[in-house]
Parts: sequence; structure tokens; C-alpha cells
Amino acid sequence: MRRLFYITILLFCTLYNVQAQSKKEVYLFAYFKNNGQDGLHLAYSHNAYQWTALKNDSSFLKPAVSKDKLMRDPCIIRGADGLFHMVWTVSWKDKGIGYASSKDLIHWSEQQFIPVMMKEEGARNTWAPEITYDSDTKNYMIYWASTVTGKFTETASAREDAYNHRIYYTTTKDFKTFSETKLLYDPGFNVIDASIINDQGRFVMFLKDETPEPVQKNIKVAYADQLTGPYSRAGEAITGNYWAEGPTALKLGKNWLVYFDKYRDHQYGAVLSSDLKNWKDVSDQIALPKGLRHGTILTIKQNELNRLLKQ
Repeated sequence: MRRLFYITILLFCTLYNVQAQSKKEVYLFAYFKNNGQDGLHLAYSHNAYQWTALKNDSSFLKPAVSKDKLMRDPCIIRGADGLFHMVWTVSWKDKGIGYASSKDLIHWSEQQFIPVMMKEEGARNTWAPEITYDSDTKNYMIYWASTVTGKFTETASAREDAYNHRIYYTTTKDFKTFSETKLLYDPGFNVIDASIINDQGRFVMFLKDETPEPVQKNIKVAYADQLTGPYSRAGEAITGNYWAEGPTALKLGKNWLVYFDKYRDHQYGAVLSSDLKNWKDVSDQIALPKGLRHGTILTIKQNELNRLLKQ
């Protein structure tokens, strides 16, 4: 009897450990390489600092929409419906974005082109779309950076092909029907690469100040009480004396860890803060796959990672 008792306890503990391990969260980095022509790349981490590329750093999904067929700046979130929803930049000059969904990050739905800026006369581009879910309204907000010729002339510059971006958005409940496109954020300067996190009811927007003269090229933070704004004035730069873009942030306990692309230096950087005000550079503590470009971080379960490791 005693032996049977111990065997039962052992089996229970083993089963418990397996179940606990399967529920343990893993960090997943969705990114692109080169010009985004080969599609979606994924890397994983158990501590959010050291990252390993999946599938030998080959593509999980090749781009199929727009004439340029690119998949830059991928953003993936796990939706309230349990599906993974992804949006991405399809072209340097198109007026829409790409969208697809997946149950397992391996098998994806047919790719769609969402013409979010088609009705906006003078729209030149649609860059770096992201998705944030609002649990109060049950809406997904998709947002991106666009330059519209003739708008915001007070910050116009002839430099860098005269791009002068602001952040626009649309909302959806099902990724089938979408609200009319609206302006989300005009901080009074050229802005791209917005990334928004719901922090216990307060929405935190990380963004790039794209001002070419006097040059900024840094990451800043703004806040709002509602996902669709209005957002506050952007704070001081949280990055250092280098050009930074493509912020993606996550909470590690009480700390905020923000990754970004030091694109002129051809390397990634990261800063850490407990209060979103005082930031410490931890770039020397991170390790990422070579050639990783702008992307986003999400969490998945260990059993989901196990399936990805088999690819």
C-alpha cells in the first residue's frame, strides 16, 4: 500500500509539473529581416533578454499582398477570441496594410490587404501598423504612421523625401468590418512607430520622434485614459545619443523593458525602468538573432513554443 501511495504521489507530481510547464509563459519576438521580402521571422526567450531564432531563422509566412509583397514591421497579438492576429507593412508607398490570423503561429489564414488610407487624398504611405485590444469596448485598434501631403505644414521639412507623419487608426471587432480612419496622435512633430500597452487601465504609447531638423530620432512616451485618446504631450527622450526606432515594450514584474532598433549602428538596444521616468540602458545585457529588424514582443505558452520548435 505504501509503495502504491508513493507511486501515486510521484505520478501526480509529474503530471502537475508537466501541466505547470505547459502553462509557463514564453516571450516571442516577431520580426523581419533585410527589406521584409521573405516574410515573418520568430525568436523566443525565457527571460526576455537572450533570444533564439526559430526554424533556423527562416520565414514562417511569406508575404502575398500588395504589388511589393513585403512583410515589414510585423505586429502579433493574441486576441480575445484566442486567435493570433497579425498586421504588417506591405510596401513603402501603398495606402493599406496586411492582415492574417492563426491558431498556432504556424498555419495562417489567407492574407488580406486592408485599405486603411485609400480614402485619404494625398496619403503617401502606411507604415509600422500595430494592434492593441481594449477589453472595455471589446474593440481592436489598428494604428500606423502616414504622411498626407498638405497636412501639418508647420512641421514640414524638405529633408528625407519630405515625409511628415502622424499616427492614424481604425477599430474593429472582427477584422472584417472597420471604422472610418481617424487621426490618433499629433504630438506637434513628425512621429512614427507608435506602440501602445494597456497598463491597468492607463494606455502607454511608446513612439519615435522622427524630426529631421533639428534632429531627434529617439523614443518618447505619451499617455491616455482611453485607447483612442486623447494622448498627452510626449515626454523627454528615453533613449541615448544614437538614432533609435521601432520600440516594443513589455512588463517584467514591476519593470518596463523597451527594445528598439539602433538602425544606424545595425544593432538592437534596450532600456529598463520601474517608473517610466528614469531609464537605464541595458543594451549590453541582450542577445538577439543577427539581422533582426523592427518587430513586436508577445507571450505564448510553453506547449505553443514546443510546436514551433518542431518546425
